[in-house]
Amino acid sequence: MRAVYFAWVRERVGKNEEALDPPPEVATVGELIGWLSAQGEGYASAFARPGVVRAAIDRAHVGHDARIAGAREIAFFPPMTGG
Repeated sequence: MRAVYFAWVRERVGKNEEALDPPPEVATVGELIGWLSAQGEGYASAFARPGVVRAAIDRAHVGHDARIAGAREIAFFPPMTGG
């Protein structure tokens, strides 16, 4: 699957996107965030407060309990406000 990072998540991770191959036991968005957090300092910083990071699977907003099986793209971004 492809991960895409936006705004300060992108800045902290240090890249716009990447291919991910998480282990089979990583089944949900929340578990993926936990796994990513262990992949290095930038990831740990980006996901230090996982509850504020939003996610979308294949361009549909999802909660952290959403299953990632079959996802082609997972996007991570901070909360947004209107304007």
